[in-house]
Amino acid sequence: MPTTRPMHILRIDSSARHVGSVSRDLGDEVVRRLREREPGATVERLDLADGIAHIDGDWIAANFTPGEERDTAARDRLATSDAWVASLQAADAVVVTAPIYNFSVPSTLRAWIDHVCRAGLTFRYSEDGPQGLLDDRPVYLAMASGGVPFGSDVDFASDYLRQVFRFIGIDDVRLVGAAGVARDAAAATQSALAALDAWLPASRGRAA
Repeated sequence: MPTTRPMHILRIDSSARHVGSVSRDLGDEVVRRLREREPGATVERLDLADGIAHIDGDWIAANFTPGEERDTAARDRLATSDAWVASLQAADAVVVTAPIYNFSVPSTLRAWIDHVCRAGLTFRYSEDGPQGLLDDRPVYLAMASGGVPFGSDVDFASDYLRQVFRFIGIDDVRLVGAAGVARDAAAATQSALAALDAWLPASRGRAA
């Protein structure tokens, strides 16, 4: 008999705070609701809080060297990037938790993006421009902002992340945004959870 592979969730955390992070708390709730619907779901977690290596000249040289021509040093330089691309390709759902730092995303998340946006793997150039190579799947952006309204002219974070995922072929990007946490974190969180209810309603009788 055919078997169905369990849902695989890729979670990427980027807040510098491990404790007291609204975006991480929202990510916990997104994952909880996903696993509630798919009890056998597996979760792969990448925490960027402790920093990751940024791309550099050696990385760029290795990346633009055809795979069959890469020496051991080039393959080693791309090993982490290759693994992160494979994780993204294998995910049935992606949960990204991100605060807004100075109107944009944390630098570690930006560095991760540089590692996974790779020509020939996650996108390609065509006569009509860049074309994403990943299959569409839901991406939940669990985000928190101290004061920047999501969707405003000074929100360079959520729209940027939407564009990044569109660029690699993923259009189903769902914002779970808590705006105004510096004024009232509880109210901002409840507003974000109300948005999440549109996609993943909370179980009856269980608080979010």
